[in-house]
Amino acid sequence: MPLVQRLPTYRHRKYNMKTHAIIPIFIPHKGCPHNCIFCNQKKITAHIAPVTADDVVETIETWLTTLSHVKTVEIAFYGGSFTAIPMEDQTAYLKIAKRYKDAGKVNKIHLSTRPDAINKEILDNLRAYGVDTIELGVQSFDDRVLKLSGRGHDSAIVYKSSKMIQDYGFELGIQLMIGLPGDSMETCIYSAKETVKIGPELARLYPTIVIEDTELFEQYKRGEYKPLSQDEAVERTKEMYKILQKAGINIIRVGLKSSDIINENGDIDGGTFHPAFRQLVEGAIAREKLESQLQAEAGVARRAELTGRAGTARSPFVQEEREKVDFFSNSRNFSNMIGNSGRNKEYFLENYRQYDILYRVDNGLKDGEYAVIIKNGD
Repeated sequence: MPLVQRLPTYRHRKYNMKTHAIIPIFIPHKGCPHNCIFCNQKKITAHIAPVTADDVVETIETWLTTLSHVKTVEIAFYGGSFTAIPMEDQTAYLKIAKRYKDAGKVNKIHLSTRPDAINKEILDNLRAYGVDTIELGVQSFDDRVLKLSGRGHDSAIVYKSSKMIQDYGFELGIQLMIGLPGDSMETCIYSAKETVKIGPELARLYPTIVIEDTELFEQYKRGEYKPLSQDEAVERTKEMYKILQKAGINIIRVGLKSSDIINENGDIDGGTFHPAFRQLVEGAIAREKLESQLQAEAGVARRAELTGRAGTARSPFVQEEREKVDFFSNSRNFSNMIGNSGRNKEYFLENYRQYDILYRVDNGLKDGEYAVIIKNGD
């Protein structure tokens, strides 16, 4: 899993602020035999105490006191690779989670692991203890990217593990990283398309962040690895997001939060980290849709204008007024329409000076749907 989480804080993450909450429990990295170049969790694990059964119970109880109003609550085991830790440890943690699920205090059990840490024995055990969702830290479907990233497996195991998880009836999630060594727009698009072929219910998209005490950081210092710029990361993530969204896959996370980053000794992010990275991506998609509609509407309006003026002489000294344009979104997508820190408004102001654009709400529009109306002086 690409997350490097602050310890020992446990937080709940919401798919929907009113209906869905996750109680994340960080399980140290002791189960993972590999040294992925972007990960420093083994070094983190060496400086923290193991998570005990009492720790898990305390975390769950603490968060349950704040979630009585939430419809769906999940216990989620995050960290290294849950199914790579010893089976007796998996079972000890899962017994606790199942007890809360059987009591009706939580609704689902959720975990994250590696594609090469899945087999029949593991899945039988997960099913016996009521696990609902398994997320695979796939990162990329490109074998060269996987090799350069030190993943320790190729893409073939991803297809095999995904099918096994789906055949057992678990909800499947796939996590992808953007900007790893050897990665490109083409490999990112390929990974998104292969994800669609597998058909998971959930996906996460993480731009690569260079963190100290990792091999990737050493490559960065030696000039062997160049992080993506923020604009590059947004552009790649945007194209992947569109592919996954079109396929109906629920994209539950885009980018890391500031509290996901260990910052004890500083970290290098190359511009890819932004606390509202998802809004940057969704705002870029909104701008793309708005601009396409604006250009289409402008073409129609211009043709109508020329038709109406046929044979009519105009003075070269008449100054044209700025045409009034309305942009619409529903209230939930309004911040995406104007862009993070108003960057979409700035873009259209700079590049479409002939228009006086008003940003408005129409709750008849669906999420991700935008409308553009040129008033033509009316």
